[in-house]
Amino acid sequence: MSTPAPPTGPVGTTKRRVPLWDNARFACIVLVVLGHATQRLTYDSDFALALYLLVYAFHMPAFAIISGYFSKSDSPSRRQMARVLTDIVAPYVIFESLWTLTKWIVEGQANPNPTQPSWTLWFLLALAIFRLVLPYLVLLRWPLAWTVGISVLVGYWPNIDSTLSLSRTLGLLPFFTLGWWLRHHSILERLDLLRRQRWWVRVAALGTFAAAAFVAWFFVDVWRDVNLREWLFYDEGYAALGGTEWWAGGVRLGLIVIALVLSIAFLALVPRGQHRWTHFGQFTMYVYLLHSFVLYPFRETGILRHAEPTWLWLPGVVILSVLTALLLATKPVRTVFRPLIEPRPGWLFADPTLAAREGRRNDPTGSRRPRETPRPDDRHPHSPRE
Repeated sequence: MSTPAPPTGPVGTTKRRVPLWDNARFACIVLVVLGHATQRLTYDSDFALALYLLVYAFHMPAFAIISGYFSKSDSPSRRQMARVLTDIVAPYVIFESLWTLTKWIVEGQANPNPTQPSWTLWFLLALAIFRLVLPYLVLLRWPLAWTVGISVLVGYWPNIDSTLSLSRTLGLLPFFTLGWWLRHHSILERLDLLRRQRWWVRVAALGTFAAAAFVAWFFVDVWRDVNLREWLFYDEGYAALGGTEWWAGGVRLGLIVIALVLSIAFLALVPRGQHRWTHFGQFTMYVYLLHSFVLYPFRETGILRHAEPTWLWLPGVVILSVLTALLLATKPVRTVFRPLIEPRPGWLFADPTLAAREGRRNDPTGSRRPRETPRPDDRHPHSPRE
């Protein structure tokens, strides 16, 4: 999403970057990697399944909230429309093609179908659709209520499925809209939540996660029987998940509430200060698009199936997930894969300047960052406010 223009101070300089958002982005992407890494352990380990359910209960809703927070709701400019193609559609086509080739080489078969996103690529399509519909949503009175209603209702319609990731996109739309609403009404600024962490809020957040973790583990057999993990994907209609009763939409509504509570607790725990790893939060798309190739051998070989003892393997997977996220966000990896993840296909446009690289670059989730090799005249700019 395009980041709103940074506000200026009294002497015309931009405010400093708020570390909270980069910290939150990196924490979210670590949870994405962790969720995918633990997936094979969940079949045989209750502890792994409990962790998996806890992560999936909120990590993508939180990511959607952050993305919405940095989204513009006014009519897009020509350059902003071009960014949808260069920052989202082009990487989607590139990586969908790479996944098709990978499946053909490894599995001996492939079914090229760009309308059915491979593994993690659904979120790129969701971001594109989020951007396109937001200017229309904000024209409505009570846009949050409308999006919650849409999220609940789509589960009753079996024709809305994973094609173009529409089911997940509409399911997560309330969280994206909430992010925009928080920014539009300056809620976090009014409550002074961007820079301060009150001790009692952190305690309440830790208590919330402790309670959620206990419920996920203590009732793990119940969650396995009702196939809760599939409900948390927002990917299928209620009937396909076994929710044939008229009140199945209430389950989706309950999951939205849980995701909201856990997302609030998550953001309350995210550090507000600058750390050595903070700047990695500006490069979450590199981790998001590349980590699935790192995990693919583990997923296909089944090396994590029947991995015992869980107390040894699960912490190892957690550590591996953090290290993978850190590695994929480093500068050497970004340098090698930038043409694939941040392409600038000038040949695609009637006006090639629409794809030109600018002094500052935007991550599709909203992170605005300076160029990595600054020109002599912009070596000491103030960091843009997030």
